[in-house]
Amino acid sequence: MALTAGIVGLPNVGKSTLFNAITQAGAESANYPFCTIDPNVGIVEVPDTRLQKLTELVKPKKTVPTAFEFTDIAGIVKGASKGEGLGNQFLSHIRQVDAICHVVRCFQDENITHVSGKVDPISDIETINLELILADLETVTKRISRVEKMAKQKDKEAMAEFEVLAKLRDAFEEEKPARAVSFTEEQEKLVKGLHLLTSKSVLYVANVGEDELLDADSNENVQTVKEFAKSDQAEVIVVSAKVESEIAELDGEEKAEFLEELGIPESGLDQLIKATYQLLGLATYFTAGEQEVRAWTFKKGIKAPQAAGIIHTDFEKGFIRAETVSYDDLMEAGSMQVAKEKGKVRLEGKEYLVKDGDVMHFRFNV
Repeated sequence: MALTAGIVGLPNVGKSTLFNAITQAGAESANYPFCTIDPNVGIVEVPDTRLQKLTELVKPKKTVPTAFEFTDIAGIVKGASKGEGLGNQFLSHIRQVDAICHVVRCFQDENITHVSGKVDPISDIETINLELILADLETVTKRISRVEKMAKQKDKEAMAEFEVLAKLRDAFEEEKPARAVSFTEEQEKLVKGLHLLTSKSVLYVANVGEDELLDADSNENVQTVKEFAKSDQAEVIVVSAKVESEIAELDGEEKAEFLEELGIPESGLDQLIKATYQLLGLATYFTAGEQEVRAWTFKKGIKAPQAAGIIHTDFEKGFIRAETVSYDDLMEAGSMQVAKEKGKVRLEGKEYLVKDGDVMHFRFNV
């Protein structure tokens, strides 16, 4: 599963600190712009209590969680769409990810320089959004110059494309992202082919000080980010990158104790990972046997043979049936045998749409 989420933001908002905590990959983090020039890519495990419960039920020899990629992209500055601050390179890195985690500075710290001289999260968000919009406007404008002549000659395909491009151009000129524009299903296919930066799903990460984490709602900057996110139909995750970097160094038991001391049921990073997983349109199915209990990532909307192919291409080629039970039904039954006796285990065919939480055993013949 090659989907990846890109962590973006202005310089010195805590992106690399957050990325280090997520992946423990040790990306360079320093108090000056452009300390991250090449994108850092890290694999992150998806926290899922269901995997632990299945392990307790089945008692396999090993347990394997699922994972996906985060990419830490260097800080973008005003003028990036025109190449300022290595902007072209950074924008190309954003183009390669599937969703955006936009880190916004909501903390005050006179020891950490803000690129514009003051903490203003909405201005920061708008700076980056505008650079992405301007880059997309350039893409669309170039495309219009290619298809406009054919559209005037009543070429049907060119006319259809020109209509989409004109709609996008108008939105960009009003500083609206592509994801805010409504299209028909057919038009969506054309938009997808343009690989626009502002088509990507986004969530906002409000980075607060460690002393503000327990009462983040009283932070005015956090509230302004939440209000802005509503207009973008986006989720906001509140984290303290500094606290999360400390938590990341602890093992399982120490981490649980530390969170309990802080009075936090779940770390901000776990919330962020889960939210990003959802943002990417990903879900999890499980395989469970004596040798191994394993979580598998799949893109929502795929059918059983394609899900089998995630394990091995032979499973998809020779797919016969998928023996399937929902996680909830299996846990309620207490064992696969009892689930079968209760009629909760189904034999699903090639047209079955896999659901999050399915526990599956594939029958195949190659």
